[in-house]
Amino acid sequence: MMAQNRVALITAGASGIGKVIAECLLADGVSVHVSDVDSSAIERCLAANPGITATLGDMSRVDDVDALFRDVHSTYGRLDILVNNVGIAGPTAPVEEVEPEAWDRTIAVNLNSIFYVTRLAVPMLRESRGCMINMSSNAALFGFPLRSPYTAAKWALVGLTKTWAMELGPHGVRVNALCPGSVSGPRIDRVIEKEAEERGFEPDAIRDVYRRQSSMRAFVNAEDIAETVKFLCSSAGKHISGQALAIDGHTEGLSNWLL
Repeated sequence: MMAQNRVALITAGASGIGKVIAECLLADGVSVHVSDVDSSAIERCLAANPGITATLGDMSRVDDVDALFRDVHSTYGRLDILVNNVGIAGPTAPVEEVEPEAWDRTIAVNLNSIFYVTRLAVPMLRESRGCMINMSSNAALFGFPLRSPYTAAKWALVGLTKTWAMELGPHGVRVNALCPGSVSGPRIDRVIEKEAEERGFEPDAIRDVYRRQSSMRAFVNAEDIAETVKFLCSSAGKHISGQALAIDGHTEGLSNWLL
């Protein structure tokens, strides 16, 4: 089957930021397929959005990625937009206290999975002259104390974005990275709670530091990110490639005052 509409694949797309991106693109007339490791999240996403299709799988596992692309090929026969959104926060600890297993898992999910998905998506994106969005972080622009594996993966994503933009640009494929700051929602709440526990402060004190890192003194929301994805994948963004775009209200620097 060959879909007539543009087709988007969003990893970790059944909840959180990924789900908001999926719904934004769906509303824009794009056919959307999501992958997710959480079967319950997939059930809720599909119930709320009957037009979305999905594959259950862990993108850090090559076999699961292979199964995902079998689904995309059989359901749509094309791919125009790839959003590499999958990621985990990883451990919050000084580097000497990070367990090797936690490092390996964070790198596997936040970096290896991007490679596994992208290597299978690229032939389809070349054919459609499509676009790729890699979800990095403003931690990739400044560093992030107590978050070594997360920061390492997000910095690597910016390098891959620029490299893939060079490789794929002659084929008409655009590749960009988004670097959000703190995004309102359950995920940042968990990060703040872990950091408060590690540093011995109340969560509200950590939240205030995060908020004051932005010149606009506010967290962004998932809708801000989704609208940026929609713009970059539209004809209005046809000459934007190889960029690491911060969506953070201008970060003034990641404060170390609590260390």
